[in-house]
Amino acid sequence: MPATVSALATTPIKGLRVVAAQRVEIGPAGAAGDRRFYLVDERGRMVNGKHFGALNTVVAACDDAAGTLSLTFPGGEEVRGAVRFGEPIATRFFSRPASARLLLGPWSQALSEHVGAPLRVVEGVGRTGVDRGRAGAVSLISRASLDGLAQVAGADSVDARRFRMLVEIDGVGAHEEDGWLGERMRVGAALVRIGGHVGRCSISTRHPESGVVDLPTLDLLRSLRSGAQTTEPLALGVYGAVLEPGTVALGDAVAPA
Repeated sequence: MPATVSALATTPIKGLRVVAAQRVEIGPAGAAGDRRFYLVDERGRMVNGKHFGALNTVVAACDDAAGTLSLTFPGGEEVRGAVRFGEPIATRFFSRPASARLLLGPWSQALSEHVGAPLRVVEGVGRTGVDRGRAGAVSLISRASLDGLAQVAGADSVDARRFRMLVEIDGVGAHEEDGWLGERMRVGAALVRIGGHVGRCSISTRHPESGVVDLPTLDLLRSLRSGAQTTEPLALGVYGAVLEPGTVALGDAVAPA
């Protein structure tokens, strides 16, 4: 069975619920529109679902043609408006300083009220909200790796959205993607060089829709992956840089190039 793209997931605002996509346009900065914005606290530090699980209950949608952004909250309430920016502000993306533009409009207040803490929505200057920047513009995980984790958990399945990866692959063995480091992979029409393994944090312990901590993924990974030769601890899946942009759609082939 050839390896194929079995799922794609993106979100316009880093930290909010990832949503299934049928196809994406991938370039050096990642999938178009994915993690275009990120969230910062009152001190300018980037925050995500690790800090506020309730962010998983909110769905963002960006209409580039209309220039609008919408947020849909769990009760069905929607906040929508035109995308406009203020002056650049200083933020910290993980531990690194990053300049960003404050998004003007109703979204920061709506999200602050939802999580019970002051948050601001920003767009990075010269970067997206992808964790590893251009070096990790694309992330991939195999369905078999997820199934292996489910087996250790004693569950029928593990929802891939817990791990917030761009591309899910079927047709390869469990952790087969671990062996792709340094390799050039054709993913749909895009060409990607795999650079490293994706280490996991407590975000993955949260349900991808409710944000409630309901699965001890880190403990499970310690049991499953102890001793694995990976570039980051508690790794599941890989990341890579885009060498040639292109469209990636469900059912597309994934193969060495």
